Amino acid sequence: MLKTLSLSLEVLKMFTKEKPTWGGRELAAALNENHTKTYRILETFEKHKFLIKNKETKKYSLGFAVWELANTVSELFNINELIHPILEDLSESTNESTFLMIKDGDEAVTFDAVEARTTVRFSVSIGSRSPLYAGASYRSILAHMPSEYIEQYLERELIKYTDKTMVDPKVIKEDLELILKNGYAVSKGEYTEDVIAVAMPVFYKNTIFGSITVSGPKYRINDEQIEMFITKLQDAKNEVEKVVEKHGANFGLF
Repeated sequence: MLKTLSLSLEVLKMFTKEKPTWGGRELAAALNENHTKTYRILETFEKHKFLIKNKETKKYSLGFAVWELANTVSELFNINELIHPILEDLSESTNESTFLMIKDGDEAVTFDAVEARTTVRFSVSIGSRSPLYAGASYRSILAHMPSEYIEQYLERELIKYTDKTMVDPKVIKEDLELILKNGYAVSKGEYTEDVIAVAMPVFYKNTIFGSITVSGPKYRINDEQIEMFITKLQDAKNEVEKVVEKHGANFGLF
């Protein structure tokens, strides 16, 4: 029963911004699962309005029940009133994009983001997921995980997203030590080409739960600006931690 529940949740998680619709056989192939079992799960989700089936294409997409849950989560987190203004102020003071990442399992999820008002800017999709080793936003989280966790995490296959992505466990560990020493992380073109990111970890009750980041194209970010980002990030980090400390019990993440 638990295996079926686990598979059902994996099916639901396949509906993303990048791939919002799926055919039954297509989805079964992507999951490497029996198509009959996959169809039964899809039909169950459709019956309970978690999915909608297009009568012409026979493809499925997310349904009204998911929208209702999303609204409930949005109200619970109250992100617009609590944290979004902090990211807006940080973006305005740095003239770059800012975002808050939340650790979720072995990944980081973009919880909220504010795009820079400049013509050329670095965009991040809310809800997107990334591994914890590739880039400042993610390694600033990984650096504060227990050493046993880090050892096991770095034993997996590490994908190179660009030619600058760190995939050597020894090199990554050295950078994690530097992050712990400095209190912030910097990456240049590791997850996205030609993008510089500066990030700081964010804590709740002395436990790492995410990071806050300033990021933009490398052609307009120099060492002096990185130093300015660090100062601005420290102020924003403190504000976010105050919000989470006060309202953490209402966030469902902690």
